[in-house]
Amino acid sequence: MTHALEDQRAKEPVIEKLKALLLGKDESGLKADQGQDSLQVAAAALLVEAAMMDESFDDAERATIERLLTARFELSAGEVSDLVEEAKAQVTESSQLFGFTRIIADSFDNEQRVELVEMLWQVAYADGELHDFEASLMRRLAGLLHVSDYDSGQARQAALARLGQADQ
Repeated sequence: MTHALEDQRAKEPVIEKLKALLLGKDESGLKADQGQDSLQVAAAALLVEAAMMDESFDDAERATIERLLTARFELSAGEVSDLVEEAKAQVTESSQLFGFTRIIADSFDNEQRVELVEMLWQVAYADGELHDFEASLMRRLAGLLHVSDYDSGQARQAALARLGQADQ
């Protein structure tokens, strides 16, 4: 590899950080939002991603997300609505889950991460069925959030019980 190419690759992370700073984004790629906590946006973005995985974001999924976010972060209806809209924008804008999961993995303890995985399972099942893309996403997210397969399975069972659905 030539020295010029090595120099260019070494500069890329610096350039990306500068672009993020200029565009008002933190290191994870999330926009530094006015009033929205980046942890809340990251959690909401993962829930929205789970809802959109089957290429539809229906009213049942949105209601589930809003209910879960209201309970988890003790937000008002207006705050939750704004949070979901910000999360939708972030998911549309971002092609990676890593930034969102990194914030959560760094901020939540194991119990809180398992709780979030349960919330994600509730969103995945909000329309009454689990699509293959949703199941795949859940496996990836559990790994990125450092939640064991066992804990993810337990969270799935708890989500199904909360939703009044039989194990599928």
